[in-house]
Amino acid sequence: MGVVKFLVNGLAQLANKLFVKTKLLPDDPIKQFNLDVKAPTFYISRLNSAADLASLTTICKQLGLPNPNGTERLLADINVERYLCLQNTTPLFGDVAKQTNALKQGEVLFQALQQNPSLNIQIIPVSILWGRNPGKEKAGLGTLLSHSLTPSWLRKIFVVLLSGRGNLIRFSQPLDLAPLLSRKTKRQDLPHALLRVARFHFKRQKLAATGPKLPSRDHLFQSLLAAPHVKQAISDEAKAKNISEIEAKKIAQQLLGEIAANYNDAMISIGDRILTWLWTKLYNGIEVNYTDKIHELAHKGHEIIYVPCHRSHMDYLLLTYVIYHQGLVPPHIAAGVNLNFWPAGPIFRRSGAFFIRRTFQGNKLYSTIFREYLSQLFIKGYSIKFYTEGGRSRTGRLLPPKTGMLAMTLQAMLRDIERPVSVVPVYIGYEHVMEVNTYLKELAGSVKAKESMFGIIKTIKNLKNYGHGYVNFGEPINLNQYLNQHQPDWRANIDSNQVQKPQWLNSQVAAISNQIMTHINSAAALNSVNLLAIILLQTEQKALSQSQTICQLNFYLQLFKDAKYSDTISMPNKTAQELLNHALTLGKFELVDDIVAINDKEVILLNYYRNNIIHLFAVPSLLALHIIRARTTNVVDCIEKVKTLYPLFAAEWFMSPLDEQYITSVVTAFAEQGLISLDANNNISISQSSSSYFILDLLGRVLDCTLQRYAVVIGLLTEQSRMDKSDLESSSHLLAARLSKLHGINTPEFYDQKVLTGLIAGLKDLNLVELNEQNQLISTEQLQHTSAVIKSLLKPPVLLSIQNQLSGHH
Repeated sequence: MGVVKFLVNGLAQLANKLFVKTKLLPDDPIKQFNLDVKAPTFYISRLNSAADLASLTTICKQLGLPNPNGTERLLADINVERYLCLQNTTPLFGDVAKQTNALKQGEVLFQALQQNPSLNIQIIPVSILWGRNPGKEKAGLGTLLSHSLTPSWLRKIFVVLLSGRGNLIRFSQPLDLAPLLSRKTKRQDLPHALLRVARFHFKRQKLAATGPKLPSRDHLFQSLLAAPHVKQAISDEAKAKNISEIEAKKIAQQLLGEIAANYNDAMISIGDRILTWLWTKLYNGIEVNYTDKIHELAHKGHEIIYVPCHRSHMDYLLLTYVIYHQGLVPPHIAAGVNLNFWPAGPIFRRSGAFFIRRTFQGNKLYSTIFREYLSQLFIKGYSIKFYTEGGRSRTGRLLPPKTGMLAMTLQAMLRDIERPVSVVPVYIGYEHVMEVNTYLKELAGSVKAKESMFGIIKTIKNLKNYGHGYVNFGEPINLNQYLNQHQPDWRANIDSNQVQKPQWLNSQVAAISNQIMTHINSAAALNSVNLLAIILLQTEQKALSQSQTICQLNFYLQLFKDAKYSDTISMPNKTAQELLNHALTLGKFELVDDIVAINDKEVILLNYYRNNIIHLFAVPSLLALHIIRARTTNVVDCIEKVKTLYPLFAAEWFMSPLDEQYITSVVTAFAEQGLISLDANNNISISQSSSSYFILDLLGRVLDCTLQRYAVVIGLLTEQSRMDKSDLESSSHLLAARLSKLHGINTPEFYDQKVLTGLIAGLKDLNLVELNEQNQLISTEQLQHTSAVIKSLLKPPVLLSIQNQLSGHH
């Protein structure tokens, strides 16, 4: 038997070299799990397969971990094999596999631990998957290559040959044996408990990587059409249109065909190869941060709903690609029906996209079918991805959330989904958004171009290197816990046949939506382009000397290290000089005679990238402005100034609740960098150094346009005391446009109607304005105070210009 095993393992190693390409997760398990390469190490896996062992052996050799083929001597006279397996492969003829040695190995492990409790034994669970095919609910040829059955050695050969390039090995945190040992359990039961824990772990890992088994499309449609809500909607459609129920059912089937995804593992595999090539053509790299959050949720069996910001059509591909390469099943994606054109539509559909119309109004049958389809996705256990902004941001700022998909998600939870449901906000950023030129045209009034095959060909033709892409996973929101805290009686509304939505739904959906957007912005990515944009756009000539640019970059990098806005923002790991050198290769900036300048055609475009991170600069910029204008002040006054204006910033930029400690940490960071003096009584005075003044002044200018826009809108209302909302919107737009021309403000959203409308709505939500009996907006005392604070921060020439404009308008 030893010779046979040696030959089999040798052949498996040869096959592994020829046919297998392994993806390892995490990239560095030794660092991730703090593994001790010298400690007694054991690997526990699901299947006793020579192919699995060969691929694991290769990876362990690369990592410098102990060889899985070897043994460990734990007791004086007993060697224990390092590789523990829960199942043997099934025999070629027959259905029952022999038991493995895992139970006996476990007995020796616990015996050794009881004799020597200080023994540092590492038992590392290792999931080994060949391809990511989840299998089908009804077995067929595809199931032969899935992981739903324990293969025979012959079938395993075909699995390796056909799916070897998709081999995935995931290391997990070593099993903690202390809880098992501390239980009042008989010694002989401990190995059984260990194997039960391992079986449950591998079941979760497989489900996270492949997803649930796929239903046939016909069977899915039949079950949806048979749902009570859908049957009633079909009957109502027949009556409303005076047609037969058979005809109404055909309409329902057509709507299902328009909506439903047709997920196909082969398409995902092909897409993976294409996208790997595409990213190398488009980007210098894709930086992914805070993935531990999604792995923890998947390990705990949560239903995961990914809610990213929406910058570009690339978002659809990029986030799915990143999730897939994290060893997790790609989510089903809610895509706009505008993307359902040939050939993109069929490709997206097979990649997990389901299509949604912009509005459901006036079409009860469509809305009922869509809701039932979404509920079935949740019930079956598929992860979902949707864009709560509803469309791509044209300004680089987050758009106000659309709440429809989230509302349907909560209603699906009321169908008594057994698993906990968590929303994962995702920040997506780029050093170049390929549609940014189109966005500017649309902001200038051009009609949005319809997506088409011609547009795809044109985009592919213009492919170039766009720098880096960024995907940061934000702090998850456990919806079950959220509702338990904010709506304790929500479970009382659980009803599988529920039609009417509960009264509390709209308010809770609005609150959760706002929290999602806040968590997205709390996971922002600083990079070379948005940092240089926020520096150079504040200068008169959109240029600085190289030394000044480097100095300001160093200041910002240190500032965000010393005074963290949140624990989920990501910082570049390059020096200021390296960031500048990289940015110069992207064609947005130029270095001439030691002057760093924005290319003329990029000046307006760079506002987009600045807006991606402007919220991170809100408090530092406000403090810099106040310190410069006041010359001498104190920490208490700084805190009061920030507390006055922060609600406006938070409403506009989806910022997290204000923490006074954060304000103090920013002031302290200024002092530590020598820009201000801070005495024992927290009195502040600006440094006499001209360079310190310049650095703070440049930081303060980040808020110039924002405060000027506030001054226009609030000034109109405080000057006239009361105004109709429509009059305030139109007058604000007119005055902001004039101010833009007078002061050369090249920020597209400065007088954008949607931004101004959002600001006015924010004033109302913050109770800074009231409504009288004629439904007019009325200024309040708090608004007057806010106006005074804003005026104290504006430069005198700008303030005079605004006041002249207000007087002329009046």
